[in-house]
Amino acid sequence: MTSLSKGANLPVPASSVRAVLCWSAGPGVPDVDASALLLTGDGRVRSDGDFVFYNQPRHSSDAVRHLGKQPGADSLRVDLAALEPAIERVVLCASADGGSFGQVPGLHLRLLDAVSGAELARFDMTADTETAYVSGELYRRAGAWKFRAVGQGYASGLAGLATDYGITVDDAPTPVAAPTPVTPSTPVPPSTVPPTPAFTPVPAPAPAPASVQASNAAPAVRLIKGEERLPVEMRGRLSLRKRQVAVSLTKHGAAGVTARVILVLDASGSMSTLYSRGTVAGVVERMAAVAAQLDDDGEMQAWTFATNPARLPDLTIGELPEWIRLHVRVGQMSLFGRKKPPKGLTGGQVDMRAVGFQNEEQKVIAEVRAYVRATAVPVPTLVLFFSDGGVYRNNEIEQELRAAVEEPVFWQFVGLGRAGFGVLERFDDMPGRRVDNVGFFAVDDIDAISDAELYDRLLSEFPSWIRAAGQAGILR
Repeated sequence: MTSLSKGANLPVPASSVRAVLCWSAGPGVPDVDASALLLTGDGRVRSDGDFVFYNQPRHSSDAVRHLGKQPGADSLRVDLAALEPAIERVVLCASADGGSFGQVPGLHLRLLDAVSGAELARFDMTADTETAYVSGELYRRAGAWKFRAVGQGYASGLAGLATDYGITVDDAPTPVAAPTPVTPSTPVPPSTVPPTPAFTPVPAPAPAPASVQASNAAPAVRLIKGEERLPVEMRGRLSLRKRQVAVSLTKHGAAGVTARVILVLDASGSMSTLYSRGTVAGVVERMAAVAAQLDDDGEMQAWTFATNPARLPDLTIGELPEWIRLHVRVGQMSLFGRKKPPKGLTGGQVDMRAVGFQNEEQKVIAEVRAYVRATAVPVPTLVLFFSDGGVYRNNEIEQELRAAVEEPVFWQFVGLGRAGFGVLERFDDMPGRRVDNVGFFAVDDIDAISDAELYDRLLSEFPSWIRAAGQAGILR
């Protein structure tokens, strides 16, 4: 064992290490939490998903995990061999709740070989008024890993520490940028979009699950009550997109099919960049066109999820801009003030602190399944499920989706980016199901995908499931 002084470093011979933050717990001693930041070569995180702490205990790569706390100790495991090549440093942090680190006696960090348990280094620390602390860091040097004893405190707390490295730690709801319109392949100037008069919705054709036929006729576009209230440019985009949805359905042999559409949005911490730049808002606007074309009343049920699921108010076409403004929001880390009341929630907004920060897809899948069972409709249900990955509850997710095979629901998952999608990506090849009730595809940048390509990929497997489910007696 090597005892290090502040600023000292040493090679790390182990491929996996455990960093144990230790102190002498007792009456009046603040509670201490360990955390880790995964940094690239520029010294910053790629997204809030590169922060591992008690509310997000596992990195999407599974290379860094928060192991949990015991009296006077909190531990992290870092599998150095499994870290992504882009990660150059893992900063080992701590925060004090209910006081400063000057009130925490016996503060020290032990670095252990995670396999053998041998102690590689010990670093004894002193502090004063700081409420956040960088105890040490693991860093790459010439292809090998080393450890440095840092011992730097932050009087501004974990918020100050984290924001220095690019983490967003705002206890208020995250503002949402306006969606960036996706330019259609054949632009239509707003002036050419005729105003939509008040009307009675056109009745939808009755569904024929077992015998959906292709048609050479021009696809019919449904008119939905409330479209006339949309801003002119949004109304024009909706009209073009509904037509493209109809074209895609016709191409796949499902012209005129009717379905209930449910939207599920990942709100975990790693999604924060996609929310702040307006990508998720753009996804919602594009999925509203799917509901407007498939559902005879154009209404779409919606859920958000991270650690916990939460149902959002139903999305109606006429309220689309306001719905996006109020309800397209990312989860929150709840680093501070975990017992504070919600701030200024209006219009049925969900307290995103209760939704949390990590990935628990199986919970929202179970809740959507329960909703479908409780609200039976005479048409199939299409679930549009958007996630940026970090999937690790593979067994639980598989159990839910296998159990859902006999239900009148098709689950279309869309991966945003390249993070691990686990069982969602592998489900198509899994045997032992009467029908294939799951579709999956991933895109690097959904904003760059044309409407034609997006809807073709989104609706490519749904029609074949309708036929198979009809033949199997799942749809009647």
